[in-house]
Amino acid sequence: MGQILVVRHGQASFGADDYDVLSDTGEEQARVVGRSLAHLAPDLVVHGSLVRQRRTAELAADAAGWDAPLREDRRWNELDSLAQFATVSGSPEGLDPDGFQRWYDAAMARWTGGEHDADYTESFVGFTDRANAALAEVAANGTVVAFSSGGPIAAIVAVLLAGGAATYGRLLPGIVNAGITRVISGRRGLTLLSYNEHQHLAPDLVTYR
Repeated sequence: MGQILVVRHGQASFGADDYDVLSDTGEEQARVVGRSLAHLAPDLVVHGSLVRQRRTAELAADAAGWDAPLREDRRWNELDSLAQFATVSGSPEGLDPDGFQRWYDAAMARWTGGEHDADYTESFVGFTDRANAALAEVAANGTVVAFSSGGPIAAIVAVLLAGGAATYGRLLPGIVNAGITRVISGRRGLTLLSYNEHQHLAPDLVTYR
C-alpha cells in the first residue's frame, strides 16, 4: 500500500509585486511542515513549477532531512485564475476587498459551471483531470510527498469524495498554507485518509492566503 501526502505551499506574498514568492511566514511554515514529516522516508518528492511550490518543497525537504529526489511536474500547478477570469469577467483591479470577493465568486461560478468552457484556456473539467492525473501517476511510487496549491488539492479531494463543482467550491477557501492532505493507494484504488491537517502549525502560523 502506498501513500501520497499532498502539501499546500507556504504563504505567498499576497499584495506584493511578485506574489509567487514565499513570505517570511511561508518560509517558516515550510520548515515546520518538513520537521513534522521528518519521520517519513519518501520515495519521491514532487512539486509544481511555481516558485512558491518549489521553494516550499526545498525548505521542507531540508528541514526533514530527506534524501529522496525532488521532481517537478507542472500538473501540480495552481490554476492561473485571475488571468483566466479577467479575460471574460473583466479586471478586478481597483476593487475594494468586498468588491473583489464578489467579482471572484461570480467568476469562479462561471468557470466551474461548465457552460462557457470555450472561453477559458483551461476548463474546470480539464483542471480537475490534470490534477487527478498527476496524483494517479505518483500513486505507484510508495511514499510520495507532493507540494501543490489549494486548487489542485480541492480538485483531488472533490473527486475522491465523488463530488463535483459544488464540493470543490466548498473545499477551496478553507485549505491552510502548509496543510497536509493524505491519500492512500491500494487494491481498491485511491482513498482519502485525511484532509487539510494543520495541527503541526502554531496558531500564529495558520494562514489561508
